[in-house]
Amino acid sequence: MTQMLSTKEVAKFLGINEKMVYTLISEKGLPASKVTGKWIFPQHLVEQWVEANTVNFPESHKILPPYDGLLVVAGSNDILLEKTLTLFNNRHSGHLAVFGNIGSVGGISALRRSLCHMATSHLLQDNGNEYNFEFLKRQFDRMPVVVNFCRRDQGLIIQKGNPHNITTIKDLGKPGIRLVNRTLATGTRLLLDRELKMAGVAGERISGYDHEVSRHMDVGLEILSGRADAGPGIRPVASLLGLDFLALRQERYDLLITRERFFDQGIQYFLSLLHEKSFAQTADQLEGYDVSISGKMIFPHELEASETETNE
Repeated sequence: MTQMLSTKEVAKFLGINEKMVYTLISEKGLPASKVTGKWIFPQHLVEQWVEANTVNFPESHKILPPYDGLLVVAGSNDILLEKTLTLFNNRHSGHLAVFGNIGSVGGISALRRSLCHMATSHLLQDNGNEYNFEFLKRQFDRMPVVVNFCRRDQGLIIQKGNPHNITTIKDLGKPGIRLVNRTLATGTRLLLDRELKMAGVAGERISGYDHEVSRHMDVGLEILSGRADAGPGIRPVASLLGLDFLALRQERYDLLITRERFFDQGIQYFLSLLHEKSFAQTADQLEGYDVSISGKMIFPHELEASETETNE
């Protein structure tokens, strides 16, 4: 059961007076629900809100050692990414690419702390249009390089035949719906919470809202097994498992790389794969991907020419 805080408890948690709590609700979007005339605060959402609004981080003095054949990627998981990492390992003898599945938020944090060479992220910004930049600006003095890996269909994975007639996000609030969810550090979870809020549905009132799994495929398997009726995820999983899918948006899924490591050999080997026919063919075998801008420099544009020269 989700831990709930009272106004007094959340004030103590944040180190402020109770009057300021009401100001944060109205002006800063502090997560809160009103039940029988009183405000209550899901603790995990308050913690998420605090992390999302953090602007000053201690400077990391750790640096990755010089590239010596081991490429470390961390962040949001993806089926096409897993296949591309395998393609990298098969293609480049003497190099090894490994992945840490810690969600988009965790990937950005790992990149800032120099624990990985590349992070993967699909964090939707408040404006509902752009991805990742607001989150990067909060953690980096100097913006990392942003390269698109793919665009993909994000939404709800649903039992085959859609027996509960789930046609909008609001339908998750129907009695009897069982949800399987993703963890708080993932862009998929943040999108679901955003959509639920816009639809006026209290997530903590949905059965299974606190049943969290770590991968898109795990969401699909829970639904396929009948242990859940729906869950947030990507179309490729629904397609592979023969499940139904309700699209919410096509999202941009990016690779994030610090400028200091951008021209490392392993990183350039990996980025070059995104322009190859074998990568496009792999994506074509999975429903729900758009690789028309894969490998495109999203930020900064001035590095695009340098990358082209390096790959020639």
